Amino acid sequence: MTEFNNESIQFDCFRGCTVVTDEQTGEKDIRYRQGCCKLEVYDTLKGISQEQAEEVFEVRFKNTRKAFFVNASGQSLKTGDLVVVEATNGHDLGIITLEGPIVVRQMRCKGVDTGSQELKKIYRKARPFDIQRWQDAIAREEETMIRARVLAANLGLDMKIGDVEFQGDGTKAIFYYIADGRVDFRQLIKDFAEEFHIRVEMKQIGARQEAGLIGGLGVCGRELCCANYITEFKSITTSAARAQDLSLNPQKLAGQCGKLKCCLNYEVESYLDAHSRIPRVQEPLELQDGQAFLVKTDILAEKLYFSYEKGSLAQTFPLSAQEVRDIQAMNRRGEKPLTLRQEEVSAPEFVTSVGDDAINRFDPEKKKRRRKGGKGRQKGKASE
Repeated sequence: MTEFNNESIQFDCFRGCTVVTDEQTGEKDIRYRQGCCKLEVYDTLKGISQEQAEEVFEVRFKNTRKAFFVNASGQSLKTGDLVVVEATNGHDLGIITLEGPIVVRQMRCKGVDTGSQELKKIYRKARPFDIQRWQDAIAREEETMIRARVLAANLGLDMKIGDVEFQGDGTKAIFYYIADGRVDFRQLIKDFAEEFHIRVEMKQIGARQEAGLIGGLGVCGRELCCANYITEFKSITTSAARAQDLSLNPQKLAGQCGKLKCCLNYEVESYLDAHSRIPRVQEPLELQDGQAFLVKTDILAEKLYFSYEKGSLAQTFPLSAQEVRDIQAMNRRGEKPLTLRQEEVSAPEFVTSVGDDAINRFDPEKKKRRRKGGKGRQKGKASE
């Protein structure tokens, strides 16, 4: 490979390449330079070939349940096709949501290793008979859920049936339930099998998963995050609210599910990083004209506000984190700064734009149209 001097390289960032001119022959060597152009893109599928994912598809079912299947039918499949897939007992019906090399990347993210576990098969595209049977099973779900709640209440079990999902062939159903503790539902499964004449599978979910299934709007006016995009729930504690200096009011911190809001974790890392640079103020700052008490902290701006009156916000003086450290160091040495009053916060000056150029100055000028017969009407009025 030919090596070039860095001084002879010219960077053409408008086209995303480098140009090197050979001094002896005058020939130009032009090479692609990744990241040099604003139109540069990142290949998220680098290292994944089309052959690796030629027959692997992601199939989605009800709720948040989806899995990866291999095409054993030999049919041409694409995203959006209804397919009949292999199940533990019988067969199920789902919708293809991913195809191509992106499936391999998704499998790596989910920790699915095709070498250690064998993928289930896609039997064929769904036929009209399969779709009709699938729709008949779906139509039974709501009625089954209501009856299942009655059977659970008759047994006195401390649980709640949140949702029911029928298998595509209608021979099996998954009952999603919510419970705070351990539940012995062996008798309940027998009652379900006798009542509905199906195979029964019980799957426990949390309160957040239930809210995601039901859906709704949060206090922010947007759709619930758990119903919109969150599929994996992380633990949330009140320490996240304390780090962001939020009021520990259960009514404000709780979401629709009755648990702490998921959005408390969104910005907590930024607040913790800012907290690491803010000094702890456990005692008032000693100044020559008195003591300054901490009354407020702007965490993200890394500013601390002090007042000469304890607990008063009438007259505050902002100090940066470094300035507070300096004063604390002086106090430890027995020294006292002069005062903070020169750092008094002044009221912001509001500037109004009334009378400035109007926003319609960007609009094209409209020509005034003359009314036909205007002069004749004016003459007629004058003659009268």
